Amino acid sequence: MRYGLPSSRTFEPEPGVRIHYTDEGNREGRALILVHGFAASIHAWRPWVEQLAPDYRLVAIDLPGHGLTQTSAEYRATLESNAALIGALADETGLRTFVLTGNSMGGAVALAYAMAYGDPLDGLVLVDTAGWPRSDSGPPPLVGLLNKPVGRWLIKLFDPRLFAGWGLRSAYHDASFVTDEIVDRYVGLAMAEGHRDILLTQDTRPARPWTPLDFHALRIPVLVMAGEEDAIIPVDDARAIAAAIPGAQLVIYPGGGHTPMVQLSNATAKDLRAFLTTLDARPAHGH
Repeated sequence: MRYGLPSSRTFEPEPGVRIHYTDEGNREGRALILVHGFAASIHAWRPWVEQLAPDYRLVAIDLPGHGLTQTSAEYRATLESNAALIGALADETGLRTFVLTGNSMGGAVALAYAMAYGDPLDGLVLVDTAGWPRSDSGPPPLVGLLNKPVGRWLIKLFDPRLFAGWGLRSAYHDASFVTDEIVDRYVGLAMAEGHRDILLTQDTRPARPWTPLDFHALRIPVLVMAGEEDAIIPVDDARAIAAAIPGAQLVIYPGGGHTPMVQLSNATAKDLRAFLTTLDARPAHGH
């Protein structure tokens, strides 16, 4: 009740899994599905939803282990299972076509969906996304830590409030955004029943490691956004992704951190709207 929204909905794609999502905005407009990053929730997209709702339909999902989504105790999340949930959400909301948008881990989920089920997509928007195959130094430090049992054990020893405060300051880049209210929300949701186990056991890596050729094979309009001062995923990953995907647009935000849709909501919403306008000039699949 504390963190639900008037637009909150739930559905059960499989027994023991109750997915929380929001569905709002202009029902006649082009649809976007929004996928949050690690330890975040639908709330990460509120600045964009408020600005874009008059013209677009916006559907945001809480992945298992996040937000208000509930799962059974034995549930284990993978990149592929999260991608499959995007398709289930599209079916639940009646979306035959949509623009898929993801931040950080959610960007990797969006990429996994695009690579496996690309036909329903009108476009792909990747915001400081994970997923680029970084053969030089492996995954970003936090992702690498989460993918190792000893790393998960160490993280579990930390006070979640201290960990959330540190993580949010790293992500937002501007400490003024890290209010007590936001830290309370992140900690409260992360400590919901069963969430912590999923957060610390999920595998964020693709089952088959991606190569640049997987990105090159994408044949949909793509917008890549990244904060130049991202302290979690290097901005060079965004540059590499945009270079690998044919025709992809790239926008780098000087002074921006890992979550520019929050930190720089006006500038990023304006650029997103410009991208969507280019899509509006062409018919959506199935419309």
